[in-house]
Amino acid sequence: MARVDVLKITKMNDKLFLRFSGKLTLYDVPSCEEMITRLDFNQFKSIVIDLENLTYLDTIGSIFLNQLKKDIKKTKNSLNILVKNKDIIDTLQLTDKSYPPIKNKATQSALSIFAKFGKSSYELYKGFFSFIAFFGRLFSAKFFLLQSMKNIRYKEIAFEIKESGINALWIIALTNFLIGLVVAYQSAYQLKVYGANIFIVDMLGISIMRELAPLVTAIVIAGRSGSSFTAQIGAMKITQELDAMKTMGFDPCLFLVMPRIIALMVVLPLLIFVADMMGILGGMIVANIDLNISTTLFLERFNEVVSAKHFFLGLFKGPFFAFLIASIGIYRGFHVKNDTQSIGFSTTKSVVASIFAVIVCDAVFSIIFTKLGF
Repeated sequence: MARVDVLKITKMNDKLFLRFSGKLTLYDVPSCEEMITRLDFNQFKSIVIDLENLTYLDTIGSIFLNQLKKDIKKTKNSLNILVKNKDIIDTLQLTDKSYPPIKNKATQSALSIFAKFGKSSYELYKGFFSFIAFFGRLFSAKFFLLQSMKNIRYKEIAFEIKESGINALWIIALTNFLIGLVVAYQSAYQLKVYGANIFIVDMLGISIMRELAPLVTAIVIAGRSGSSFTAQIGAMKITQELDAMKTMGFDPCLFLVMPRIIALMVVLPLLIFVADMMGILGGMIVANIDLNISTTLFLERFNEVVSAKHFFLGLFKGPFFAFLIASIGIYRGFHVKNDTQSIGFSTTKSVVASIFAVIVCDAVFSIIFTKLGF
């Protein structure tokens, strides 16, 4: 916490005295800066910075004093600095040479704002074409695998199916079971008002199998497997394993990328199938308890009104969602910088971009299927 007596301000006619005493450290700078910002230097002809009673000065305090000196000189006022302590003088000289001046955000020019906007636009432009190039590599690798099936890494695909699918089974089942419970419970109250209890079967069957189960499953997988892909590839890049693979003549796209994408495209429809069953089960329990709809009646109504097309449309979305999640996660992994902190940033970007892409893809499918009458 800053001491209140580290800076004393004295005004004498057209002179301003800034007297520093004791120790000026990182913790004192904010309070001193606040006191000085209240002053109008243009009111004075002469300004004196008195450092004779200053006993200790750290780096931040020294940078603050150097910046204060430069700000006063800009006003064209007479400036006099009183200092005797050699250590204080040496510290001021060292930081004046070693550290750049502090830029006040409030005084940034419009040019710097346009420069930042231009830089961001260029990064977006560069990232877009980089992603397109990555997609091109993926499709060329797919054609290569189709031409020569012996190059498919079946062992790695099986491992990724286990990691991304089987190990995620319980969280997918639990999440969709709870979704079914919540949707049914919230709908039951409204349906009871109109005496339309049985229509909960229609609503649950269509909404869960067609939209909710595929979407929720894809979002969970994006947070689980998509982030995992980014972290794994990013760690391999930092430890230079990717460079070692290229040196030995192994294509990372064939050995690392394609097994993960193929595995996720295979396993996600199976996870959606499990999600359908668990979501319907959750809704069935609520319908039985809250609306007195027996299991037999629920299943009979379900068989009558919910056609198989809703089930297959939900499964159809799975490979597309999987491709987006895996490709975005791996792409972000390849663009990790050579420091561990960037893995966290890239993982966050990967999850956000994957979820956004899945939602956009689902919206596109919804429009197309509706227009086609499905």
